[in-house]
Amino acid sequence: MQRYAIGIEFCGIRYRGWQTQQPGVPSVQETLERVLSKIADEPIIVHGAGRTDAGVHGTNMVAHFDTNAIRPERGWMMGANTLLPKDIALKWIQPMGEDFHARFKACARRYRYVVYNAPHRPALLYKQVTHIFQPLDAVKMIEAAKKFEGTHNFESFRAAACQSNQPVRHVSHCRMTQHGQYLVLDIQADGFLHHMVRNIMGCLLEIGQGMYDIDHIDEIFAAQDRKAAGITAPPHGLYFIQAYYPEPWQSQLPVQPLGPHWLNMPE
Repeated sequence: MQRYAIGIEFCGIRYRGWQTQQPGVPSVQETLERVLSKIADEPIIVHGAGRTDAGVHGTNMVAHFDTNAIRPERGWMMGANTLLPKDIALKWIQPMGEDFHARFKACARRYRYVVYNAPHRPALLYKQVTHIFQPLDAVKMIEAAKKFEGTHNFESFRAAACQSNQPVRHVSHCRMTQHGQYLVLDIQADGFLHHMVRNIMGCLLEIGQGMYDIDHIDEIFAAQDRKAAGITAPPHGLYFIQAYYPEPWQSQLPVQPLGPHWLNMPE
């Protein structure tokens, strides 16, 4: 039995998220498992580093699978990218020891959220960015993003359906940068709650529109109530861009750019 780590890029527009759903509901995981099982000629189960909502994208989703099939790495790559739909691609494959686990061994995960702030909607980036036509105070949003760094109780920033048994997370960085008409939120944490990034982004958008001041974030944290945090930002602008692992696993995984040029902007 050989364990492989894989890197996956996907456009989430047509899928109900990463995780396998009930029959007939398209998911990235189920699509990958179907294709890899065909290549291996045996059932394959894929374990991803994280879960994504419907409509959310991935540029470097790390996953792993076990197989008895003997195939060259080039065979896995060529076979998968031939059979997969055009909105999912295998970027790399790496043999790993059986002690590696894409989800349970991850020590941090990283997302980027891209807002296109302009009066008119974009066509080429349809459902790949979140379009906000109202003017936004980018300077205020950049300052407000720093409030989410550190260890906090994110009860107010998780979905009511979140199944995590505790809401405390450590955010190692939460940085917003402006690049012309784009605003990019880059956030990394030891783990994320259901809708956590989208709810943080929703809060920042409301601040950017002048609905309340930066210090109101402290009141939202203190409330520990989802109703205190405002809107959930749309899924279209959200990207899972990286998972990180302790050594020796991290150095065994290929180094990849964070995404396409318009997402891989300097910090």
